[in-house]
This record gives sequence, C-alpha cells and structure tokens, in this order.
Amino acid sequence: MLDKLNIVKQRFDEITDLIIQPDIISDQKRYVKINKEYKDLKAIMDIRDTYIQITNNLTEAQEIIADGSDAEMVEMAKMELDEAKQALPEMEEKIRHMLVPKDPEDAKNCVVEIRAGAGGDEASIFAGDLFRMYEKYCSSKGWSTSVVNISEGTSGGFKEIIFEVNGEDVYGTLKFEAGVHRVQRVPQTETQGRVHTSAATVMVLPEAEEFDVQLDMTEVRIERTTSTGPGGQSVNTTYSAIKLHHEPTGMIVSCQDQKSSHKNLEKALKVLRSRLYEIELAKKMEADSAKRKSMVSSGDRSAKIRTYNYPQGRVTDHRIGLTLYDLQNIINGDIQRILEELILVENTEKLKENNDIF
Repeated sequence: MLDKLNIVKQRFDEITDLIIQPDIISDQKRYVKINKEYKDLKAIMDIRDTYIQITNNLTEAQEIIADGSDAEMVEMAKMELDEAKQALPEMEEKIRHMLVPKDPEDAKNCVVEIRAGAGGDEASIFAGDLFRMYEKYCSSKGWSTSVVNISEGTSGGFKEIIFEVNGEDVYGTLKFEAGVHRVQRVPQTETQGRVHTSAATVMVLPEAEEFDVQLDMTEVRIERTTSTGPGGQSVNTTYSAIKLHHEPTGMIVSCQDQKSSHKNLEKALKVLRSRLYEIELAKKMEADSAKRKSMVSSGDRSAKIRTYNYPQGRVTDHRIGLTLYDLQNIINGDIQRILEELILVENTEKLKENNDIF
C-alpha cells in the first residue's frame, strides 16, 4: 500500500511545483484542472501521513514486545499494537477507495431540471416537493441554489423547474438523483381516500464551463420577451425574459428569474452549454462498457429509481434495493444516507474494475 502512496506522492510533488508556475496561473483552463488535482492529491497525502504514523507505531510496538526487557513498556506496546491492528484495515480500505480514478465531472457544479410526469396536478405538486427536498439538502451541505426557470402547476408545485447548484463536488453527489421519482399517496383532491401514483423526472447536468463547450453564438437565436407569472412590478413591463433557440439541435432554453435581461441571458447560456455538454457525455458513457454496466450511474433518465410511499412512510431506492422507513425526514432534505449508499456501491464497482491497481 505504501508503494502506491509513494507513487501518488511523486505526482503530488510535481503538481505542487506546477501550480505556482506563471504560465499555469495565466492559463485558466490548465490552472483549474491542476488546482482540482492538487486538492484531491492533498487529501490522499494527509491520509498517507496518518497511515505511515500507524505503521510506524505498529513496528515500534512489535520491537518493544520482542525485546521484553521492560514489562510496563511491553504492556503499553501490546495495547498500541492492538489499536494499530484495528485501525489499519479500515484505513487501507479508505485509501483503496481514494486511489480509484475519479470521474473529472464529479467536481463540477450542476444544473438540475425537475419535470412533472404522469399524474396531472399531483405530479406538479410532487415536483415541488422534490425541489424543496433538494433545496434543503443543498443548504445543509453549504451549497447555494439559484432558480433559472419555473413553470408553475395549476394547483401548486411546478410543471417544470430548473435550478443551478454551486458548491464542492456537487455533480458527483447529485448525479445519482437523475431518473424517474415515483410518489404513492392520497392526493389533496381525492375525495374517497384512494392512493394514487404520480411521477416526476429529474435530470442532473454537470455545469459546462465556457472552455468545455465551444458554443457558436451565430447558431443561437435570442428571443427577448416580458416575464410571466409572479414577480412584482417588472412582470409584463420589461423585456427581461430570455428564450434561446439552438438551431443545430432545436433545443430551447428559457430564463426569466432575474430582473436583468443580461443576467437571464447568462443563466440561459449556462443551461444551454450544460445540456450540450451532457449530450457529449452521454455518448462517452455509451461507448464506455464499464459505465454502462453500472447499476447506479446516471445513464437512463427514463428508469424508475425511487418510490416515496406515504401510507407506509417508506422510501425505496430500486437500484440498490434500499428501503428506509423515514419518509418525512427524507422529503425534508435528509437524503445523505441514500446518497452515501449509492456512492459506496459505485465505488465498490470501480474497485472491482480497477483491481489491478491494488
């Protein structure tokens, strides 16, 4: 294990030197990439230091026990040896996971799109519930959310809502939420108390930087309109809402959340870039047989991934067969345990694929 960590240390030393070079600092694309690699390697270096300390303690304890000249020291050494032997397997497992090559997309911010599916008004209400769930979860992580566009449902919730999430390793965490979410409950409009099933689709796109996607603005038609819906005095009076038409793909992106036309354009372009970037990523994933086999990857957006059953207070993630009877807390944003289980399964699959590393 230490041999593997020493190889990583060589790269860390190279990166530490590169990150202060003027030509790297002046090249934004390279600097962002190298700075991210530096942070990832620094985490491994920190655990390497702890690992070395534990192995040194173990060796030292064994030497004291073998010497046996001081009974008190031997007793202390035996305790230290037991502690080291208990700590090492867990630490080695953690290191193995850290040494698995990371998906470079995972560190990106993301754009989340939630759309009401089958179920009419109840599906729109459920889409609103999912948005609030993610909003609360992101807040608990210290991530910021910003709404890009909203199409409200007739009885509450949203027919569609698009929002950005900014923070650390956002896409790598939220990508597992992509797919069809299903709710089973008695709708407010149901007079006979029957349980209905409704659905909403969640898309999670890694946010594309300008240097990720070369967007030809001659292929983008910009339409400026007045905002609609709630929003104060500027609604229907100023042409601040933006609608982008991407001619080659037929893709349309709208943004009216900001009062400023310039800010709406900026947000809409960000979503357009992310959607185009996701198309390229999907092609890459399709060509990558290992990713296609993964049961928890965000590949098939039509796949039913999770059910929220209100009568039973149950949430089931169908990809990993995880059922939790904690619906109220989960719908209030406590989805960390579900995501941790999904990340664990994906990392275990990656470990199997990269068995030769170890």
